[in-house]
Amino acid sequence: MGAAMIARHLPAEAVLERTEFGAPHIPDLVRRAQSGDVQAFKQVYREHVGRVFAVCVRMVGNSQRAEELTQDTFVRVWEMLGSFRGESAFSSWLHRVTVNVVLVDIRSSKRYQSRVESTDDIEQHDQEDAARFPGERLDLEQAIAGLPPQARAIFVLHDIEGFKHEEIAEQMGLAVGTTKAQLHRARRLLREVLER
Repeated sequence: MGAAMIARHLPAEAVLERTEFGAPHIPDLVRRAQSGDVQAFKQVYREHVGRVFAVCVRMVGNSQRAEELTQDTFVRVWEMLGSFRGESAFSSWLHRVTVNVVLVDIRSSKRYQSRVESTDDIEQHDQEDAARFPGERLDLEQAIAGLPPQARAIFVLHDIEGFKHEEIAEQMGLAVGTTKAQLHRARRLLREVLER
């Protein structure tokens, strides 16, 4: 498979961040930020804050908490920026950092711990969860935000962000069967809400 064929299968940003011969390339703005240039980091923040916030809000379903997690993500990015080597697109690396920050928050949150349900309890709570949604027609983002926290996080990671069940299970400290059951639950609840 030639370079042109490979390039067609890569995201545009990955192609743009590679040199002519395929060697890793760190964008100039990121390189300047890595060297401690605060103005360059501010520009990196401005260019990426919208996408980071969108991932956070989808995963936690609360814009105020998503804003806090967005800030936490950029603090973490500043701390870890030296570890970015240009082996993937910067946006891919940033996405992974964002997801990890949110997952750490979900795992450590007492609210999350108090709402975690075993797969045995899912059917018992489905009607209660469906009743939490308002009767009027909601858009998809509102419906996702109304999902139970664990089901929402798994739905976002799997169906929106493209993670595999094994990756989600490992990052969230769950069994693969639990992630599959929670994804099924999230999809069913979304269907019920969106069909009203």
